[in-house]
Amino acid sequence: MTTTPLSSIDLFASALHIHPNGNIRVAERRMTSGDSGAWQIATFHVETDADVHADHWEMHPEAEEAVCCLTGSVRLYLRPASPGGIQDMVRLQAGHAVIVPRGRWHRLELDAPSDLMSITLRHGTRLEKRTDTH
Repeated sequence: MTTTPLSSIDLFASALHIHPNGNIRVAERRMTSGDSGAWQIATFHVETDADVHADHWEMHPEAEEAVCCLTGSVRLYLRPASPGGIQDMVRLQAGHAVIVPRGRWHRLELDAPSDLMSITLRHGTRLEKRTDTH
């Protein structure tokens, strides 16, 4: 059995990757597809809509995503399921989370500077520039 020295991990600088074999590794945070097959837990301090890529839709085809608001307040929008439909919106206050369904396009906008946590399998993640306007 190998042992790893215990050390503190800055969750705002790194991500945790949880592998199917039960191993957890510290890794670089990625917003796009990863090929490791690991679930990513990533924490972010965000100040502006640009910090959450509010001008892009994001979609994870292989897993649901837990979007957690640790501090502050954000709005999570789900792209309409059919053309001409209405965006669904969920407001997240500090201490609240939402589970985004697998394969559902979504995006965030801030109400206030916030600390967020994302938990998902990033493999196959896609980003698409928004063409709709406010």
